[in-house]
Amino acid sequence: MTGTRLALMMFLQYFIWGVWFVTMGTYLGQTLHFTDREIGLAYGATAIAALASPFFMGIIADRFFASEKLLALLHLIGAGLLWSVAQQTTFAIFYPLLILYALCYMPTLSLTNSISFHHVSDSTHFPYIRVLGTLGWIVAGILVGRELHADAQVLPMRIAAGASIVMALYSLSLPHTPPKAAGARFRLRDALGLEALQLLRSRDFSIFVLGSFLLCIPLQFYYTFANPFLNEIKVPQAAFIQTFGQMSEVAFMLLLPLVLRRYGIKAIMLVGMLAWSARYFAFARGNAGAGMALIYAGILLHGVCYDFFFVGGQVYTDQRAGEKIRAAAQGLINFVTNGLGYFVGALVSGAVVEHYATTNSACADAAAASGCLRVVHDWQAVWVVPAMAALGVFVLFGIAFRPRRRSPAGVADVSP
Repeated sequence: MTGTRLALMMFLQYFIWGVWFVTMGTYLGQTLHFTDREIGLAYGATAIAALASPFFMGIIADRFFASEKLLALLHLIGAGLLWSVAQQTTFAIFYPLLILYALCYMPTLSLTNSISFHHVSDSTHFPYIRVLGTLGWIVAGILVGRELHADAQVLPMRIAAGASIVMALYSLSLPHTPPKAAGARFRLRDALGLEALQLLRSRDFSIFVLGSFLLCIPLQFYYTFANPFLNEIKVPQAAFIQTFGQMSEVAFMLLLPLVLRRYGIKAIMLVGMLAWSARYFAFARGNAGAGMALIYAGILLHGVCYDFFFVGGQVYTDQRAGEKIRAAAQGLINFVTNGLGYFVGALVSGAVVEHYATTNSACADAAAASGCLRVVHDWQAVWVVPAMAALGVFVLFGIAFRPRRRSPAGVADVSP
């Protein structure tokens, strides 16, 4: 029964994220007419929050508050903030409010994991709970893209705000989870996870961290601009079609332990890197007509892209860290990838997409054109940039990364 309650918690947690995050770029570009650089910055808000989240968890959340109560509070505050974000039409107000919302939401990812691990008797059961989060993301995409056709509307943000209130109330019904460091002597070094920095003395781990950071820069092109791209080239039900990527993620997650044991961490991560490059080349050549098969291929590669690179990297980090500094090591790689890498990627992707943008008239009457201009992009040129960048990281990583061979013990946490 506890497992079912935890699975529903995961469903709501990732439904909230998936329902607004995927289509925000289309809404900001087509409806609010924000620039591509501003859209990139907006997607960097969660990266800023990912940079701050480990410190919040280490200094406050792990020491002073029951996890389920803090989860409820953060979602309740987040609901109000996201509703306020949805009311804004100028970037100067929209952006700081979105950062504040992200600062509330991102720590809840760690909190839901902590609650789950605390209440499962066997940690190997965690993936069966966590997979409901991916299902929540898929349902969000089906709702927005197929049922509501709301990619360019503010409605997804309002749905997420309402779902956050539901999550806040539901969190209060979850099993009690006391703060894991309550009563322990406070050490700033432990709270900030600085002991994981010792892993950087190892050449192979340093190259792994650097490669992960560099790859996250081209990766952000997908998360920020895939939905605007699909909508601009008139792919029907874009948000719904993107859920095929999460469906493939579930399938490849089941395969990951087997291929890790057979081929090793380096081969798996290289396949993941190469898949990112292949995905972008597919997008560069795809279109909503005869090239639709390439669009589907690029989306379906998400399972390989995400599971083989991110989850494989989490497994490698877990192996190298050991039990004593496991949490700190995972926090370090999360800081480098979801924080630094994605923030730089948000800046770069916005600049590149804006570079290949032109303004055309959307009016049949040229005299009225000044009132209905629209921005269009040379998407083939756009997607070649991250494709080549990911290919470059693949080559450098393949040459420089030489990990110690060790049989993987298991798979760590995942997110869509």
